[in-house]
Amino acid sequence: MNSLFSDEILSRICNTGVVAVLVLDDVRHAVPVANALLEGGVDVMELTLRTPVALDCLAKIRSEVPNMLAGVGTVIRVEQVDQIVAAGAAFGVAPGVNRAVVQRATQALLPFAPGVMTPSDIEAAVELGCRELKFFPAEPSGGLKMLQSLRAPFAHLGVRFLPLGGLTTGNMGQYLTDPGVFAVGGSWIAKSEQIAAADWAGISENARQARSLVHQLRLNRS
Repeated sequence: MNSLFSDEILSRICNTGVVAVLVLDDVRHAVPVANALLEGGVDVMELTLRTPVALDCLAKIRSEVPNMLAGVGTVIRVEQVDQIVAAGAAFGVAPGVNRAVVQRATQALLPFAPGVMTPSDIEAAVELGCRELKFFPAEPSGGLKMLQSLRAPFAHLGVRFLPLGGLTTGNMGQYLTDPGVFAVGGSWIAKSEQIAAADWAGISENARQARSLVHQLRLNRS
């Protein structure tokens, strides 16, 4: 079963192991927060389409922080696919499985990870050609134990998951030890209050801690 993600992009996300999920309200914060994340070793981010300036922030980051792999989340309408592609999104993520959105992303050659929470969600996503799926909301849905149960009937298809929702440095490790998880994501790395306060040093430290944990877990596994 082929992936909607290129080997290059998927390898980049897997190597980093953690995706910073951001809600940006001010375009002026886009470049500093991206640089702060890079300083801490996190070079993959998901900009959510929850604010009017999200696409402007993406364009700014793509232009001024080219080393950041910047994707877009909360892609829930077909027209948004074209908008994020035009703005230079490296990949797209959704909270659920919208057939029309996934099909448009496939047509646009946009790597796309729809959100799943049930076996029916996974079946629908697999039918649409998706192999990388967002498990959302991870912790409220039952955490790793739930994810492992969901994955079992589909493991032979090579389906893998990006858990988001309720993850922190305190619980991300348990997810990363599971072979069905290719990376984890969350907003704890760059919290809204830190962004609003321009606490770039704090964001860099959060990123550094997350990357250090990923590195340590992989050393223990080898």
